[in-house]
Amino acid sequence: MDVDEIRRWDARAVETSVEIVSHVTSRDLQRATPCAQWTLGELLAHMTVQHLGFAAAAAGDGPDLSRWRPQASSNPVADYRAAADTVVEAFARDGVGERQFWLPEISTEFPFPAATAVGFHFLDYAVHSWDVARALELDFAPETGMVAAVLPIARRVPDGADRLREGAAFAPGLTAGADSADFGAVLSLLGRSPHWHPEYEPRRV
Repeated sequence: MDVDEIRRWDARAVETSVEIVSHVTSRDLQRATPCAQWTLGELLAHMTVQHLGFAAAAAGDGPDLSRWRPQASSNPVADYRAAADTVVEAFARDGVGERQFWLPEISTEFPFPAATAVGFHFLDYAVHSWDVARALELDFAPETGMVAAVLPIARRVPDGADRLREGAAFAPGLTAGADSADFGAVLSLLGRSPHWHPEYEPRRV
């Protein structure tokens, strides 16, 4: 895929995430999620700041981690929606497709081409849409085109010992279902069980 196609799919993934997050209420923020030990409130804070970090990178920000630190919010759903608008607008600006992105959570030594960086973001939000949906016990079935676009990106994510370190973006990949061509393969490649359910995790209070 070229960078313009990736940007289109990324915008669709972000739009989907906003639709799902709109169902979150204050009573849901302590729900368990498929993301290790994060509650839904913590996951939303992460998703929000990642949008802002990627938007800053698209605008030419350097390897400064300060923009990537989650902040407490009194209205996490509204803040998420605003951050989603910010990143989609940032990625759509003229010239962004030729820019190098600094992503300091991955590397402070070198930047990434726009297509690679936006691909990372697309993968994150396709999967985080599922994370939030499952935390809310909602169904999530991304459109066929989105699955076809995101699966090759998921297959390129390195697997191995780095996924065991603290703060790793993904858990070690699961072999079950990883060779299929559906969204379950994306989840398995990134260490998520397609069958995850909140009852498998304790509610944190």
